Amino acid sequence: MPSKRSGDDRRPEADTVHHQRFTVEYDYPVHFTEGVFEPDNSLLLDVLDRRDEGRRHRVFVCLDQGVVDGNPSLIRQIKDWFHHRQTEVELVGTPEIVPGGEPAKTDWQLLQDILVALGNHHLCRQSFVLAIGGGAVLDMLGFAAALVHRGVRLVRMPTTVLAQDDAGVGVKNGMNEHGMKNFLGTFAPPFAVINDYQLLTSLPDEHWRAGIAEAFKVAIIKDRDFFDLLCQKAGALARRELEPMKEVVRRCAILHLDHIAHNGDPFEMGTARPLDFGHWMAHKLETLSEFRITHGAAVAAGIALDSYHAMQQELISDADLQRIWNGLVECGFPLWYPEMDLRDGKGRLRILEGLEEFREHLGGVLTLTLPSPIGARVEVHHLNLDLVEAGIFALRHREQQRARSTA
Repeated sequence: MPSKRSGDDRRPEADTVHHQRFTVEYDYPVHFTEGVFEPDNSLLLDVLDRRDEGRRHRVFVCLDQGVVDGNPSLIRQIKDWFHHRQTEVELVGTPEIVPGGEPAKTDWQLLQDILVALGNHHLCRQSFVLAIGGGAVLDMLGFAAALVHRGVRLVRMPTTVLAQDDAGVGVKNGMNEHGMKNFLGTFAPPFAVINDYQLLTSLPDEHWRAGIAEAFKVAIIKDRDFFDLLCQKAGALARRELEPMKEVVRRCAILHLDHIAHNGDPFEMGTARPLDFGHWMAHKLETLSEFRITHGAAVAAGIALDSYHAMQQELISDADLQRIWNGLVECGFPLWYPEMDLRDGKGRLRILEGLEEFREHLGGVLTLTLPSPIGARVEVHHLNLDLVEAGIFALRHREQQRARSTA
């Protein structure tokens, strides 16, 4: 068959190509438990030894400062747990404590310090980093572990609701840079994840709530029954009842894990990221507030805005929209912030910059997920900017009415 190319564009006849193809299988357990560092609890040892390699495991432990503040006896418990099993596991050095929250993902000196510590302790590729903390700390430590020797084994122990039901169970790590969330990062699945519900009880309210927004996100686009449960249990979740929160964490985490395993794009090579429903605005809202607004709170506002757009496009009903808004508010989330109304010198909403940043992060093609209907989803490639402005106006008006009624 003659070439479609002509002239100087024609490849030499001697050109050959070998298509390299191989498959790498990943597997890691995600445990849901309580009291990991209780003296008689052997779960962590079972996790470290799950490949039955017959060696004494070396473990570098790093903790979120907020977790230590909320659990003053935790470091002593960790040391005692390792001491009682010293023939089987070695606690490398002393547990390292790092600042929590988004500053952990912007502090390059902190990352460098962790890399130096891992090197100074001579961790090898069969050694472990045990990362205990919220999603931002897990992201930073996961990034460090992925760089050393091209991958030291990482065991995540998420300590916030958001980390246990979303950020801590997936395959991503990252740092914030260039004014963007997760501008740098890796896809590096963990060796294992251990969700200890007991660690949730000491959380401040804002971190208790944050992961509920991610549960609404995944339920709205994937599981109508789960969405109904969240609306039904919103009051109990706001009152910090642990039993319903356990169910929310487990169901939300498994929905995320199923998506990673069965959606056909675990490392997000395509242009769509369904699990980022509501996130284009959320990421920009966080940066505009200089991270005063937490990720979970920003996601709640992003869900509220994109759901308004879905209702206006007749993808969901007005009744569904009101259930989404009411459920989020009953859980304790504001749905509007002054940063959503900020404008640049040309009068354009600054929050809209998030669409362009999201498009770039996705690889050049804007692909957003909207519910259609509740429990299912549709992908769109543009938003009506007039509807975005109308949605912000509606959310501001709703928030002002709520403030007046509670004054």
